[in-house]
Amino acid sequence: MAVALALPLAAGAPTARAADPAAQDLEALRVAIEQRKERIGAFEHEHESLLDALEAIDRAVVAHETVAANREQEARDAEQALRVLEAQLPDLEARLARTRAAMASRVVALYKTGELGPAQLLFASQSLRELLERVDALGKLLAHDRLLVARFRNEERALDESRAGALAAAARRDEAQQQLALRRVELARERDSKQGLLAVVRSDRARERAALEELEAAARALEEKIASLSEEAEPAPAPPPIPFAQLRGKLPAPVDAAIVRGFGREVDAEFHTQVFHKGVDFGASLGTPVRAVAAGTVRFAGWFRGYGRMVILDHGDRFYTVSGHLDAVRVEAGSTVAAGEAIGTVGDTGSLAGPRLYFEIREGSQAVDPRRWLAPGTRRARRDRPADPG
Repeated sequence: MAVALALPLAAGAPTARAADPAAQDLEALRVAIEQRKERIGAFEHEHESLLDALEAIDRAVVAHETVAANREQEARDAEQALRVLEAQLPDLEARLARTRAAMASRVVALYKTGELGPAQLLFASQSLRELLERVDALGKLLAHDRLLVARFRNEERALDESRAGALAAAARRDEAQQQLALRRVELARERDSKQGLLAVVRSDRARERAALEELEAAARALEEKIASLSEEAEPAPAPPPIPFAQLRGKLPAPVDAAIVRGFGREVDAEFHTQVFHKGVDFGASLGTPVRAVAAGTVRFAGWFRGYGRMVILDHGDRFYTVSGHLDAVRVEAGSTVAAGEAIGTVGDTGSLAGPRLYFEIREGSQAVDPRRWLAPGTRRARRDRPADPG
């Protein structure tokens, strides 16, 4: 009975503490949307930074995805609570029916004995001992009837609460599903707005040239960031089982996908400007897990202009790997990761060419060709022309 009563209460309306994360998600979403509107407006009317406008859209997309994921989880939780409550309803109804039948039997028995039945039973005693025994029996019968009535009331209340809990769970599920559908529509709109913005850039030679300059500046900023990591007074990472330098030609690919853009100098087909691509792009689909190619310490995990969400791993001896354009980031700065451990998922944050993983290997401040470090079978590149920094 305690379990039957506890389940409906546990499945009831969410507590104030549980509502706080939802409110925080919505506030973060509101801020992201406002910043997106501000930066898109500045780009359209004042020719402000393309990368800033794209990052604002990407941040809004991530905020929408966070709210959508939470609403989806809420819908699953409510559905599970509904199933638990619905599963216990037949048992509660059966218990109540049995108790009701038992009460009906007692009512019939009392009716047959009449109003003076108990008194007649007592007065028919032949001795004091028999009288006391009959008094004791009547007392036990009355106690049984009281317990029967109390059990009926408790079971009836438990059944009512379970029904109410099931209705509340169904309402929460329906509300969460409606919010999830709305978030998915907004997500599609945000992604369409990003494609529209890129189409505007491609149709305007001046803006496309400015975008190329921004991308070069972003690449230099990343180089400076990695150089600064070597100078920061951070605790030295624990020595890996195998020194990174000995892994040349043996590293596993960070993602299960082919390389679609290689390392090295390129000439822009339209502007005939030279660009040095300091990493490789893996053409992986959205959400594909991204793994650490070797053990290391997370030195950076977050947004980086031009690269979206990014993770920098320190592998010791001044070797670093960079993973950019991530959708989700699964690690935090300062944490350690093992070789093969998931650090995030493939996304299109900061990318001008859709979902992909940008991957760099640095020896100090010097970018090296990742294909020379990857194990055979992961070095083949399929060329395309994405207009992004990585």
